[in-house]
Formats: sequence, structure tokens, C-alpha cells
Amino acid sequence: MRKLKICIISAGAFPDHKDGSANYIRGLYDALKSRGHDLTMLTAKWGDGFNDKNIITVDVPKRRILWVPKFYFKFRKYIKTHDFDIIQGNGSRGSLPVMFTKKPYITLIHDMGPFEADFTKIPILKWLERRNANKAKQIITNSEITKTGIIEIMGGSKEKIHTVYCGYDPSFKPQPKRAKELKQNLGIEGPVIYYVGRIAFYKGVDHIIEAYYHAKKEIPKLNLVIGGKPTLKMKDTVEKWKKENPDVNFVGLVKEEDMSTYYSMGDVFVTYSFASEGFGITPVESIACGTPVICSTMPAYQEILQDNAIFVERQRPDLLAKAFIDFFHHPEKNQEMMTKATEFIKRYTWDAVADRVEKVYENFLQGK
Repeated sequence: MRKLKICIISAGAFPDHKDGSANYIRGLYDALKSRGHDLTMLTAKWGDGFNDKNIITVDVPKRRILWVPKFYFKFRKYIKTHDFDIIQGNGSRGSLPVMFTKKPYITLIHDMGPFEADFTKIPILKWLERRNANKAKQIITNSEITKTGIIEIMGGSKEKIHTVYCGYDPSFKPQPKRAKELKQNLGIEGPVIYYVGRIAFYKGVDHIIEAYYHAKKEIPKLNLVIGGKPTLKMKDTVEKWKKENPDVNFVGLVKEEDMSTYYSMGDVFVTYSFASEGFGITPVESIACGTPVICSTMPAYQEILQDNAIFVERQRPDLLAKAFIDFFHHPEKNQEMMTKATEFIKRYTWDAVADRVEKVYENFLQGK
């Protein structure tokens, strides 16, 4: 297709902001830019910022909701004074600067978080989600289960919703030598269960810890390594966990260049959310690094991974512990699953994402 002038608006973007939605929007930005499109991203600055002159940031208070006014007014003015072929907002919060203008736009809806989990006591968020789903001319989402939620809960029109699965970076590969060195540096001996991701209340990290201690009774040398940054709401809780669980290795925020090494160090990767997952990139990255996955029965996980992971009923640490024990007692089954899974995830490339999104843009420009 012809080269387009595209503006992407997001409340946060990877690596300055680390969650599934921020990862998706940054991956899309990079993929479209590599195809020669003229990209501008407008985003809040939460950390060190970016080394890309086309990513325009605004400093905001690092507090819930207090970031909104500065983000909204600066970028609303920007889009009203600049012309683009495509304006795309990342969710209702990213779409705020364009949502209340007359300019047509596309939105990415990553998951059904405000309707599935108690993220906030502010009732206007659900209203904003519904308004965004109805105001946007086209909607991109990253799983069929989220598409169904947009239709049934937000009232979005089926005809304008397009499922475009997330991609993973091809740099995620097995790193056995570095993983062995990392394990030695951490002073770990024995098998490793690994989790990485945001530590939010719905991620089930407390259940992972509980299941680990149950499994450790049968596998005494078992280790649990937890990577990731807690949300503001979870900071005190995580500090309490560290004091109460000295056997657990809390390694904090894992640098991007070290992610493959940490995945490779794990004998098994676990992710155990009980709400609000639209895709789940970490299990895909783990498989790319040669590490099998145990995860909850979140519909998005089941859709994305199909039969290439071990699924455990949500909020059942007793069953999760059993899955850990069975996993380490039957290594031959795990290897068979991994051989198939490694081939399966090759479908999740950023090139495929860009192909699908360009088709959405064509529909948008043709007024469909």
C-alpha cells in the first residue's frame, strides 16, 4: 500500500511502560515504521523516555488519574493542528485526545480489563471504554475472545472489529550458556519455576508462591524466580511477600537484553492471571526461548497457545502445585510438547501483524 502519515496515541509505550498493551503498540509502531510509513507516536513519559525523535512525550504526574489532564490537553491540541492519514489510539485512555474531536480514528482495544477486574473505583472508565468502542471508525483487538467482549459488553459493531494477534521479537531465542551463568550468579541449584510480568493483583502471583511451597514439599530443591515491577497498588504487598518468603528470588525489573536469558534459565515458565488478559505475550516469548509454559485457563491464553501449554484452572493454587509436580516428574511429555510449540508460535510475527493492520487502514481510508 502507499506510504501513510500515521499518528499513534498511547498512555504508555514499551520500554518506558511495560505491559501487554504498551508492548503491542510499540511493536506495531516499529513494524509500520520499518515499512516506510511516516510514524509519530504521542505518549506519556513514565521513565527515562525514548531515543526516537518521532516519539513525542509529555511529563505527567506518576499517579493514577492525575496524569490525564496534561496528557489530554497537550495531545488534543497537537492532533488538531497536524494532519494525518491515520490516527490510532491505544485503548480508551490513549484515544482520549481524539475521542472528543470530530476527527475519525482507529482504536486498539487490548483486553476487557475494566469489566473483568476491579482496576479502579472511578465509574467513568467503563463509560469511556464503551464510548471509545462506539466512536472509533475501526477497532483492532488481539484475540477473538476480546472481540466477543467488545461486541457483547461494550456494544461495538462486529463489522468494524478486526482481530490482529500480537507479534513477538525474533531476538527471543534459547540462551543455555548465559542461563547457566545467571543461575550461578543467583546462587540457585535445582529446577526453576520462572514468572515475569507486571505484579498486579489479578496476575495470581500470590497463588504461584503458594503453589510453589506445596510443590517444594515433594521437590525440595525446587526454586521460584519472580521478575517484574509491582503496580503502585501492589508495592507494599510485594515488600511483605519478600519478607515472608525468603526462599523466593524476587529479581525486580528484568532488563530487555536479559529477558531471553531469564526465560532460558527457567525449567518451566508460569503465568497465572485470573482476569484481564487480551493476548499474553510472555508465554509466547518463553516458548521461543525453549521453556515450556504452565498457565491459567484464561480464554485468551487458550486461544493463543491452543494445546501448546499446560492449563490449570484459575485461582486454584492446589491444582497449580499438582501441575508443577507432574511437570517435573514427566520430562519426556514436556519435551514432546515443546517441540510442537516452538513450531506453532512462528505464526506470531510482527510482519504478519503489519500485513493485517495495513488492511485495516485500507478499510478505514475507503470509508468501510
